Parts: sequence; C-alpha cells; structure tokens
Amino acid sequence: MKPIIFVAGTCALLLLAVCIVAQDQHPPRPAPAEGSDAVACANLIYAGTRSSVCFSDKFLSIVASETTINTARKFTPVKLADKEVFNYPFAVMTGEGAFTLTEAERVNLRRYLERGGFLLASAGCSSGQWDSSFRREFEIVFPGRSLEPIPLDHEIFRTVYEIKKLKTHGAEAKLLGMSIGGKIVLVYSSDGLNDTSTMHGCCCCGGNEIGNSQQMNVNILAYVLLQ
Repeated sequence: MKPIIFVAGTCALLLLAVCIVAQDQHPPRPAPAEGSDAVACANLIYAGTRSSVCFSDKFLSIVASETTINTARKFTPVKLADKEVFNYPFAVMTGEGAFTLTEAERVNLRRYLERGGFLLASAGCSSGQWDSSFRREFEIVFPGRSLEPIPLDHEIFRTVYEIKKLKTHGAEAKLLGMSIGGKIVLVYSSDGLNDTSTMHGCCCCGGNEIGNSQQMNVNILAYVLLQ
C-alpha cells in the first residue's frame, strides 16, 4: 500500500505531549535515540512490579514505514505510579493473572487519561483473571463510566489499514473503549492484541488472540496521533 501522509501529525503529537507535561509540572524526559521528535510509547509497570514481556512493539516500526510519523522503535518501561508517565501520549498495559493497582497508580491512571493520554490495554493470552482484574480496577478508577463496544465502522478501524473483522481462531472478538470529550482515550481487548507471533519466546497458549492485532495496533496508534 502507498504511505499515508499525515500533515503536521508529529507537530500535533509534540503539542499534546507538552500540554500533558505542563499540566503535571514535570520536566520532559530525554529525547529517544531515534531523534527528539520521535513518538515514544510507554510499557506500563503496574501493581508494583507487573509489566508486559509479551506485547510486541513491531507495530511501532510499521507506523514509521507506512506513514510519515517518526516513532521510537521500542517501548519504554514506565511506572504507572510515577509522574514520568505524563510524558508519554501512548501507553500499553497487559499481562496475565490477577492483579491489584495501588492507590497511587489509580490516581495517576485517571489523571493520565483525563489529561490527554491514551491507554491500549489487553489481557495476555485471553487471561480471564487479568480481564476480571482490569474491569474491577476500571470501575474503581472511573466510577459511573463504562467500557463500550467500538463498532467496526469507527474510524479507528481504517486510519491506516481497512479492518473489516478482528480475526481469531475462536469466539468473535471485539474492542471496547472509553471516550472523554468525544475522543477514545482507552481501548481494551479481553481477547489479546499482543501480536505474540512476532515475539521470541512468547505464545498465546491457547487463548483467543486477535490474529490481525499488528494491523489493529498500527491503526490505534495512528488514530491517537491524529486526534
């Protein structure tokens, strides 16, 4: 496919990052290795020491090759409880098994999304325990809000790739989202957007992982940067 040109996409991103930092009064992080204008994405460390080791960052390179958006090619580990999280416009949170967020993590997660940050969350290997924990924490952090299905005709399914169906080997998958001010700020999958096929030593272990998750993650990141 031909590269899609996003006019002023990088400038819009930098403005967003500056606004988040200014609101939290925290100094900006050092520039990533790919250049000072590279889009850096956070891999959240949560529940103390929990983090993802099986969420592929391959989609970051694809965004860079298929669009004019300059992305850092690797995730940056960032503690959800730290102020540093406000320096990243895009964050990933995933894992397996039950977990409980600390109160500091809950406060930061709420502020992060309310101040313009975006969270892509996914249950690793369709973990039922992780799914239950995430939904419980969501209700605590955002009382009165709900995760709503994102219809397939939403623009998030066609920002770079046109995705007409989420491909799985099992039950039909769907993406859930939460919007603030008319913009989706959180996308959640209980089936798995981890793209473990491109991760050495990782597998879906029989879960209902989404087969075209790499393309979906490209679309999600592009959607975030275009808003």
